[in-house]
Amino acid sequence: MLREEFCVMLLCLAGMVLPGLAQEPQQNRPQGGAAAAEPIRPSDAIRPSYVLGPGDEVTIRAFEVEEIGDKPYRIDDEGDVNLPVLGKIHAGGRTVEQFEADLAQRLKTLVKNPQVTVSVVQYRREPVFVEGYFKNTGIYPLQNGRTLVELLTSIGGVQPNASRRIHVTRRLEMGTIPLPNAVVDSEKGVSTVEINIETLRQNLNPQENIILQPLDTVSVGRAESIYVNGEVNKVGTVELMDRQSIPVTQLLTMVGGLGKDAAPDKARILRQVLDSSQRAEIPINLTKILSGRDRDFPVLPNDILYVPRSSSKQVLGRLALIGIPMATAFVYVIVSKL
Repeated sequence: MLREEFCVMLLCLAGMVLPGLAQEPQQNRPQGGAAAAEPIRPSDAIRPSYVLGPGDEVTIRAFEVEEIGDKPYRIDDEGDVNLPVLGKIHAGGRTVEQFEADLAQRLKTLVKNPQVTVSVVQYRREPVFVEGYFKNTGIYPLQNGRTLVELLTSIGGVQPNASRRIHVTRRLEMGTIPLPNAVVDSEKGVSTVEINIETLRQNLNPQENIILQPLDTVSVGRAESIYVNGEVNKVGTVELMDRQSIPVTQLLTMVGGLGKDAAPDKARILRQVLDSSQRAEIPINLTKILSGRDRDFPVLPNDILYVPRSSSKQVLGRLALIGIPMATAFVYVIVSKL
């Protein structure tokens, strides 16, 4: 019977979507520091959102329009760029994507199906890259002395389903991130740190409000989740937000409690085995926990809580479906236990 319940659980879980698990001041460069790392490039999802302005330099690759070539063009103080064939084009205040679309439209008089790619090769101000589940991702010009809190405020903070742990990545040539929990990766030429956004907001650790450096990447992932299936009132996911774990009693409250046909004494946690795709099965007796006879159980990120259906109620349900009178069904259950 347990094997059958377990198969049902796996079929239900197949429909659930597990989270997968979201790129410059010149001061404070270390003397005789590490060799320059490869430039950190913004992701393809962020590059088109960069807003061009005076002082930026771009390369323009236009298929079948050799006159433009791929040499760098500087955007002048008026926000214009002077191009062969097309003349003066206004680029300031437009995103890279918008500028590409404008160029492609203008080139239709010369080429049947113009293909244009614009790349920023020199920023007017060295940028920081903001990725992941923030309200506004993109490439932002770095102002001198700008702190992490100032950046997060200017972009509107994180989305409701974002993790409460943000990551900052910095090139080693800009120095290591000055926090004790920062990790240095010499092979990649970067240092990284994880910062709790609630601690940062409440200013509980002022040192975490670091001054950003050129080409820093600030990213945040989706909040980790716990999955609940079986005989509960609301099957689905519960996001941990800033929590490391959730007591199983609180988790049950968040999903509306146990279903009327639940077998709480036979519940189990499926926990992923480290560095593998397999899960270990941990039996828990919710009856004892809810009655105070056993300690509460912490449910961890990516755990699956499964509450099976009572086997006796399954038998009665099947007998009713095939037309056996309920009195006979009760006799059948009693005899089957002898």
